[in-house]
Amino acid sequence: MKLKRVLALLLALLLAGIPAALAEEEYAPMYTLTENYGFKLGAALSFYDLRNPPMLNMVSGNFNSITPTNELKAYSLLDERASRAAADGMPVMNYTAADAMLTWAQAHGIAVRGHVLVWDAYMCDWFFREGYDPSKPYADSDTVRERTRYYIDAVLTHFETAFPGLIYCWDVVNEAVGDSAGEYVAGDPRHLRTTRGGSPNLFRECLGDDYVEFAFLCARDSVERLGSDLKLYYNDYNAYFPDKAAAMLAMADSVNHYATDADGAPRKLLDGIGMQGYIGGYGVQQGCLEQSHIGMIRDAILGYAGAGLEVQITEMAVRNFDPEQAERHAAFYADLFRMFTELYQDGKNPLVAVSIWGLTDNPGLPTDNYVYRLNSPWGGLFTEKYAIKDAYRQVYEVLSK
Repeated sequence: MKLKRVLALLLALLLAGIPAALAEEEYAPMYTLTENYGFKLGAALSFYDLRNPPMLNMVSGNFNSITPTNELKAYSLLDERASRAAADGMPVMNYTAADAMLTWAQAHGIAVRGHVLVWDAYMCDWFFREGYDPSKPYADSDTVRERTRYYIDAVLTHFETAFPGLIYCWDVVNEAVGDSAGEYVAGDPRHLRTTRGGSPNLFRECLGDDYVEFAFLCARDSVERLGSDLKLYYNDYNAYFPDKAAAMLAMADSVNHYATDADGAPRKLLDGIGMQGYIGGYGVQQGCLEQSHIGMIRDAILGYAGAGLEVQITEMAVRNFDPEQAERHAAFYADLFRMFTELYQDGKNPLVAVSIWGLTDNPGLPTDNYVYRLNSPWGGLFTEKYAIKDAYRQVYEVLSK
């Protein structure tokens, strides 16, 4: 009996070091299959996941791209106290958590999506204030534009210097397109967001109506100065719905006609569109697993590609709030990836990466939890214990053909 316990313990320790999907020998890393169809396979990862070996094994064993969920965002990097003390008046950043994540990715040969340079949601209000002091008025437009330019250049320079080539793209601006009347000025084809949840968009208020275009100009100038091959993306949700897609295309066109080169020709500041890819109802089963969404996603990808843009699905969650729908969920996931493979023609795919944020089931969350509603409790390729599900098996079968 004692020998059996010892053997069981040794087996458990062995399996703990094997990625979940590789514990069964017939499964190769899934990213090796998507590469055959021209796209990277990515996963979301947080700083706290670095303390979770089973999660890290699952990610390193199946994905060749990660997106740090919050650690590269401005509100995570900006250091208020140090910024207020800076002699040059420019913002100061703390890269400790971000560097830890990129160090892990680099050690495991995994590329990184940079997410995100400019986003109005949760942005530090003090960044826009005189002297970075929350008690003082908002600074003038020229001051905030200079801070923004400095911030973008400093962040890109830090990561390109500390981790050369590890980050392959950046979401320069996130969610700047409003969804409904009242969130943008009537007649603006870009639907530039003026408010979010009733609060003003401080980037628009303090920098101006061209803050998206300006941010991309700053990023492109930095990329060219660094001699980097970083790709620059605009990222947003509901990107496969026709009205939103039309506004995003108008935004991309505006960005790519914002500046000119020495010959007077438009500079291409924006390389691609990030489609967040939350599929189905938000917090409810209604609207989930509808086959029509697959066709809409395909049409949106081709529409963006037709405008000369790369496309990534950047934050994908195939939502399912009903455990009884597991079979239907697996079939839908397989159909979705089948569509991705069918986009691959003549050695090219307009879809260059798919990053999954709803990776695992999480049925223990309360129904009013943000992650419950965003990713859904039974929408993963893996269980909450990182074991492969039938959805994984069916997607793997599609990719193996």
